Amino acid sequence: MRDIAGGPAPANRTETKTDPYSWYVLAILTLVYTFNFVDRQIIAIVSPAIKEELGLSDSVLGLLKGLAFAVLYTLLGIPIAWAADRWNRVNIVSLALAVWSAFTAMSGLAANALQLTLARIGVGIGEAGGSPPSHSIISDYFPKEKRSTALSIYSLGIPFGQTLAFLAGGWVLENLGWRNAFFVVGIPGVALAILMKFTVREPERGAQDAGARAHAVSFRQGAARLLAIPSFWGLLVAATAASFTGYGVGLWAVDYYRRTFELSYQEITIPLGVLNGTAYVLGTYLGGVLTDRFGRKNKGAYAFIPALGMLFTIPVGLFQLWAPTPFWAFFWAAPFLVGLGMYLGPTWALVQTLAPANMRAFAVAFMFFILNLIALGFAPLWVGALSDYFANAFGEVKGLQIAMSTLVFTSAISVGAFFWTARKLPADWAKATGEAAN
Repeated sequence: MRDIAGGPAPANRTETKTDPYSWYVLAILTLVYTFNFVDRQIIAIVSPAIKEELGLSDSVLGLLKGLAFAVLYTLLGIPIAWAADRWNRVNIVSLALAVWSAFTAMSGLAANALQLTLARIGVGIGEAGGSPPSHSIISDYFPKEKRSTALSIYSLGIPFGQTLAFLAGGWVLENLGWRNAFFVVGIPGVALAILMKFTVREPERGAQDAGARAHAVSFRQGAARLLAIPSFWGLLVAATAASFTGYGVGLWAVDYYRRTFELSYQEITIPLGVLNGTAYVLGTYLGGVLTDRFGRKNKGAYAFIPALGMLFTIPVGLFQLWAPTPFWAFFWAAPFLVGLGMYLGPTWALVQTLAPANMRAFAVAFMFFILNLIALGFAPLWVGALSDYFANAFGEVKGLQIAMSTLVFTSAISVGAFFWTARKLPADWAKATGEAAN
């Protein structure tokens, strides 16, 4: 084994065992994904202060949190994935990380809503080059029977990032102001980009899949291949609906606690940071481990277990939003985050398994294109617009509670779509891998 700063991985790498260097690569990519969500989450943490200083409505805040970021993030995802299926993926991720980190730091210089919108667009441009190539790299370092666990670990970047954003962002916001919060979380990402560039090797495409071909396919061929898989459709609907719920709650959580209970920023961000670092991490990890375990006998478990997790979020999510005290609101947030995290690893493991090895980055980008345009783009705006609407009749506190409560409907859609996918999955898995259906 060569040191971590070595050149390209050997072309004949076909072993299915997982060596220590593979885990190093996974750790680096998980850290990159952590910075992805730190930079994505920080605006939700400082939004009450931005609202106060710049005099913005909830609808405009929803636009800044979601659509301003998501439009180019989703539109550029597919061409960047096209490049990742042909060119060096490590270089793409390293450059993307440097770009989105720099624009995050620049957000702290914004003097008005327009400038902040342009900075958020820049963050979205950079983050478009993050996950699709990363998923593809991971799938060339880990065999399919370990991918759900590996991608669940990678998905821990979401709760890790949110935890770091809550803890660091809350302290900086309270002590140094919202502008400095953007500087503090943005600048370190540039250093991480340099570390990744010089220590992560580009793997051989399809190294963990017998018979996989290394050449890339055209956009038309790739889209046709994915859309011919019934399970892919089910995953697309289920993951989009689950993400809509997650973004709708997560990007308005600080506003909810501050308005409803009039807590200080650190009284909100410290508990939320701890909960994301424990409950959300637990749910994300359990989703991968349980599906890899039960999926050995029944491939439908890769969708059935996420369905149970999302079903669980419905009652506890309502208990959280309508809790009479801060204690009970934080109490019910814990099981909500456990249930919400369980779909992440299994969903992306299925995408990587169902898609041919030479179009994995494209498959992830195609999923992200729909998922993020709808969920990340419109969930914060949906909640913000409804909050403004209901505030006219019920006041700002109850208006936001009602708006966030409507997210139970997207959770229910996710549950139904995951159950449907569980029925279709064994046959589609068999076609994709050549294994007998079970």
